[in-house]
Formats: sequence, structure tokens, C-alpha cells
Amino acid sequence: MKRTTSADRLAAQLGISKSRGLEAVLKVQLITAVSREVDRQRLTHAELARRSGLPRSAVTGILSGSLQKVTIDRVLRLLDAVGLEAEIKVRRAA
Repeated sequence: MKRTTSADRLAAQLGISKSRGLEAVLKVQLITAVSREVDRQRLTHAELARRSGLPRSAVTGILSGSLQKVTIDRVLRLLDAVGLEAEIKVRRAA
């Protein structure tokens, strides 16, 4: 029995490829982690922008949940700016 991931379900619901669904899920998970850490550290968007080297408007857009034009690279820069690391696990498809 094949297990359906949330990325697979999202892709099916939106009519997009599985890889695009996975990308969206990964972005949301990473942005959620950044947002929690921003709250914990009580950082402003301006401070996060300074630390990450991204424009403040981009930081605000990303943290407000907009996934349009958000690259994994930018999200990883935010992750680094708040002192977090991402860990990705790869396995064979069932």
C-alpha cells in the first residue's frame, strides 16, 4: 500500500506536479520555523532583513504567507539569519 504524503495530496488538489507540491510543503514548513523563531527572538522584519541581506518588503511578504516568487534560497537565508539549520531526508519512493 502506497502512503500518500501531504505534498502528493496538495499536488493532486491543485493540479500541479508532485515536485511543485513538495516544494510548496517544504517552503511552508521552513517559513513556519522561521516565523516561530522570529517571534521567540522578538525580531523585527527590518532586523531580519538586515541579517539575511533580503529587502524588508521580501521578508514581510514571505512571513505573511505569500509563496509567490519565494525561492528556497531566500527561505534558507532567513533560516540562517535566525540561527536555524534545515535538515532534509531523502529515501527511495515506495
